[in-house]
Amino acid sequence: MSTEPSLQGIAEKLDALATEVSKTNERIDQLSQDLTETNTRLDRSDERFEVYQKATQWVVQLAFGLIASATVTILITSIVRR
Repeated sequence: MSTEPSLQGIAEKLDALATEVSKTNERIDQLSQDLTETNTRLDRSDERFEVYQKATQWVVQLAFGLIASATVTILITSIVRR
């Protein structure tokens, strides 16, 4: 009996390898799709964060404006009453 692999054995191993490569390609395709979906969600999260940051900035500016207006009103009222 020869220790060399038979042609049938080589063909079976090639078929098994082809099956494994096909499964690996399917996994890669699925991972690629998952990555695309994750990137889309990340982009949406970035947009939401940017909107939240701008809204927070506007609220802070409004608060400072109201404080400044109240301070000026109090000062003018105090000066006029004297």
